[in-house]
Amino acid sequence: MDIDLIFKIAAIGIIVAVLNQLLVRSGREEQALMTTLAGLVVVLMILVREISDLFQLIKTLFQF
Repeated sequence: MDIDLIFKIAAIGIIVAVLNQLLVRSGREEQALMTTLAGLVVVLMILVREISDLFQLIKTLFQF
């Protein structure tokens, strides 16, 4: 696992948290929820891509 992946996910989390707080304090709870969901989807897409790469590596490793 690359340490850049952890930093990328942490940066997305921090940005989403700040945007969420700004939107909630300005009275836009719906947009805050959508921002949180969008951040979650982005992180899940990154993780799915990494898991896919891991499966491809395992497949090529055990191929005879």
